Amino acid sequence: MYDINLTVSNLWILIATALVFLMHLGFAALEAGFTRSKNTVNILFKNIGVISIGLLSFAFIGFSLMYPGESSAGGFFGFSGFGLSFLSDSSINYNPSYTLHTDFIFQAMFAATAATIVSGAIAERMKLSAFLIFSLLLVGISYPITGMWKWGGGFLDSMAIPFYDFAGSTLVHSVGGWAALIAAILIGPRIGKFDGIKCIRPHSFALGSIGVLLLWFGWFGFNGGSVLSADPYTLSLVFVTTALGGAAGVISAMITSWIMNKRPDLANTLNGAL
Repeated sequence: MYDINLTVSNLWILIATALVFLMHLGFAALEAGFTRSKNTVNILFKNIGVISIGLLSFAFIGFSLMYPGESSAGGFFGFSGFGLSFLSDSSINYNPSYTLHTDFIFQAMFAATAATIVSGAIAERMKLSAFLIFSLLLVGISYPITGMWKWGGGFLDSMAIPFYDFAGSTLVHSVGGWAALIAAILIGPRIGKFDGIKCIRPHSFALGSIGVLLLWFGWFGFNGGSVLSADPYTLSLVFVTTALGGAAGVISAMITSWIMNKRPDLANTLNGAL
């Protein structure tokens, strides 16, 4: 017999995983819509490439870097072996709320998302081959190591003053943001992008709007799944916070752009939701 609490929580986290996967469709639509039409194919290649490379590299090496085992507790680095050998026994359950398989696929989606954050920052300015190599290194090596510092029992998890990170605010978004900043610095400024009335405008606000709404929808899985159980009180609080936070971002960005530009700006308003 299966434990009902395990079954329900495990099912919810798998549903949340599917919602995070859907966010990659949102990223693809957002980035394609917010760039020039001539770069659409390149953007779509990057988005389908990063999720595929991310899943494979995280399965081959990334997961074992992020969760190296007790021997690396409190450290900066650890590794428990290549490949999917850690998934050989599907009955393994090291957490009362979900199985090892579920943890792998949920974390793999997070890892791929960290790389997707960068694709928007370097849109129209990096070759496809260079970005795919970057994605391989980030998802397979760099992200799992920093993720291990907290989620894998590393030094951040062992600090005397507790270090909190809910839904990857540091380990996913900050790591992805720093990687995006470094990539943007290395590539250089996007000449003409913000040059007044001659600025480079998005070619499809419809695609961009669909992308933002898909991302907002997916964040219910991103944040809700990070509860790591189907606890009704915590989960409902996270859903409400996610909805209100996005709504407040939209209204704040719309009002700010309206005041500064004497008219509401849809691009800024959509970014407010993000």
